[in-house]
Amino acid sequence: MAGGGAAPPRRPLTLAEVEPGSENERLGVARDSMFCNPRILKAELGKPQRNCYTLPGFDFAYGLYIHRTDGGVSEALSHWNTVKPRTALIQSMPRDFITMNRGALKNGYTTAHDYNLYYKAKDIRRKNDAYGRFNRCPPKVPADMTYGITARPCTPFFDLLHHKYKELWMEQQRALTVAQRMEKKKKDKVCETRTTLLRKNPLPAKEESFWHLPRFEKVGPHLSTFPDHDARKKAFSASH
Repeated sequence: MAGGGAAPPRRPLTLAEVEPGSENERLGVARDSMFCNPRILKAELGKPQRNCYTLPGFDFAYGLYIHRTDGGVSEALSHWNTVKPRTALIQSMPRDFITMNRGALKNGYTTAHDYNLYYKAKDIRRKNDAYGRFNRCPPKVPADMTYGITARPCTPFFDLLHHKYKELWMEQQRALTVAQRMEKKKKDKVCETRTTLLRKNPLPAKEESFWHLPRFEKVGPHLSTFPDHDARKKAFSASH
């Protein structure tokens, strides 16, 4: 490029610049407005894309003109326009009741009224280190914890169309009715006492047994005064 200057911007294509056989040749009625429509205009081979908008001349300045508001050099030399520093907001820390209670106890205060007076006289606040971001511990959460909320389940249209919820409600009502009837039967039934139970199921009779020394359980008789076994049996039956 000669002279090292920038190439002039490519103006919108005109009807006079269109040559037969070019990319933007038009057959029939051709108008200059056809070359200002980027949807109709075709790219030329080996040339940059044309601008479809009419641009102002070379002496046109783009942008907005902002009038001078600072007063210029004279105002800059007369005084300094400094920015006032912002005052930092002092964070109100909570009271350090542990330190104040310790000090009140050392001074011999024991009642609640004395403690309140000591709090007003010695207003001790907690240090910022206790609330620093490096001293804060992350909250302890379970390892399998899932953040967020559970998604809403899909609407079971198949169950709605088949009246499944109605059938479940009917089954619950039937089971509730049966349970109420059973409970009513239990209330109407007469409670049995020990006397009525013993009348229906009497206890078995206990066989009377005499106590014997364990060492004489397996010892047989050494003397028999009956002449024979039959006589002994008759005597025992008569005694019984």
